[in-house]
Amino acid sequence: MDNFIFNIILFLGLVIAITIHEYSHALVADRFGDPTPRSYGRLSLNPLRHLDPLGTLMLLIAHFGWGKPVPIDPYNLSKKEESLVSLAGPASNFILAAVLSLILHFIPTIFLAVIIIRQLIVINISLAVFNLLPIPPLDGSKLFLNFLPQQQSLEWQKVFDQYGFFLLAILLFLPFGGSNLISLIISPIINLIANLLI
Repeated sequence: MDNFIFNIILFLGLVIAITIHEYSHALVADRFGDPTPRSYGRLSLNPLRHLDPLGTLMLLIAHFGWGKPVPIDPYNLSKKEESLVSLAGPASNFILAAVLSLILHFIPTIFLAVIIIRQLIVINISLAVFNLLPIPPLDGSKLFLNFLPQQQSLEWQKVFDQYGFFLLAILLFLPFGGSNLISLIISPIINLIANLLI
């Protein structure tokens, strides 16, 4: 029963983190004058607007998943604005983790509450760090392309279009040292940030 409750908390925490992440992309794009997210109904904190069916199923099965990418029109945005839209999702998760950290330090030490808040902090840090990896379709890939000169950006975009999803799948699902390559890359960063906040 304890394990069941923990899994429900984990699932709900991931849903909240993904919803805030995707909503933040939509909000910043909208503020910069791109009406695309609003026209697709993504300027909402309703999780149903942001959850991807397969990504949600993976949340239930593997405690790892994703939301639907927020559509934007890059012709409505400058390169700097597009980069800020990409950063908005991870930034929102870092901010939520920081707010939860403040709550954690001021609430009474009720065992269950502490466990839940700690788990929510780790979820948000993990989602933010993972999304900053420069691998498509993650937010970090857009940041990477926007910081390159135009010709190099176009060349890398072709590589990403051909191999990006395949590369992400290998990094996520190919076993390596009892885990996967992405965990080996991002776990030290997640642990460092979590130790600072918890």
